[in-house]
Amino acid sequence: MNFKNTAVLIVGHGGWPSDCPEELAGKLKRLESKRRKENAPPSEEEIDLDSIVRGWPRTPETDPYKYGLEKLASRLAERLNFYSIGLAYNEFCDPTIGNAATRLIQEGARSVIVVSTMFTPGGSHSEKEIPEEIELLQAAYPDVEFVYAWPFDMDRVADMLAEHVMDFSSHLSVR
Repeated sequence: MNFKNTAVLIVGHGGWPSDCPEELAGKLKRLESKRRKENAPPSEEEIDLDSIVRGWPRTPETDPYKYGLEKLASRLAERLNFYSIGLAYNEFCDPTIGNAATRLIQEGARSVIVVSTMFTPGGSHSEKEIPEEIELLQAAYPDVEFVYAWPFDMDRVADMLAEHVMDFSSHLSVR
């Protein structure tokens, strides 16, 4: 494998900015729900609302999730310094998976490993929506190889969480 031409695209859920009006969230989710029930493409109204929400100005105070995911991406980049690293959000925040992947390809990626920060099986984002996005990208970029690093090995996730819990066990006060 030529690591120079390989990128890792980290996909997080995305958070709702705290200063964005809640009525936008309700309307966007209703439109999305209706579209999914009807198995229809997004309406212009849904596309417009999604664009407004994703492009909403953010700060560490209004969207701590975004800044937390950026820190995670930075730490991962230190460990995978032979790959290009990209960051995308499944919903509510820019860049989209498609936009982030396109940027990596424009920068020279010929292979893209997509990894979700959503570890557990059963979620529609990791099991349905992200693979659908990857299918669209594969059709748009047939000369680029996309690999979805899913599902996670639950034993490895459990090991990581157990180690984390043990790190915090020293904070307990035994009574």
